[in-house]
Amino acid sequence: MIVKIFKSPTDSIYIQIFRYVLSGAAACAVDYGALITLTQAFKLYYLTSAAIAFMLGATVSYILNITWVFDKRAFSDRRLEALLFFSIGFAGLFLNHYCIQFFTETMKLHYLGSKAISTIAVFTVNFTARKFLLFRQKNALEIAG
Repeated sequence: MIVKIFKSPTDSIYIQIFRYVLSGAAACAVDYGALITLTQAFKLYYLTSAAIAFMLGATVSYILNITWVFDKRAFSDRRLEALLFFSIGFAGLFLNHYCIQFFTETMKLHYLGSKAISTIAVFTVNFTARKFLLFRQKNALEIAG
């Protein structure tokens, strides 16, 4: 059972969600670590730090997604796949930016609290988009067409 959950390729949506959560936690650790470091140690504006940190986390996420989370890939051209992956990430970056800005400046939350809310929203949108656009088994209509 452990091998199936952590090692074996799988089509199980439940194992993929579990792995996505774990890989997301790793990417999130990179994202938060960079956000805090850039904002507090390097004194960058929190939204600038958030953008840089988000892209670092997205890179970790991409590597884990293609090597561990998803077994099936919709595109054989890895450059196209990476472009689409990071395009979805770029949309997530905008959602991240506006969530953090709204909750920090309008709702007066600390930027890390705003980031926590943003993380949940972006995680949900990114998993759904990546699962169904990039890492899915081709159906019979797509194969025939």
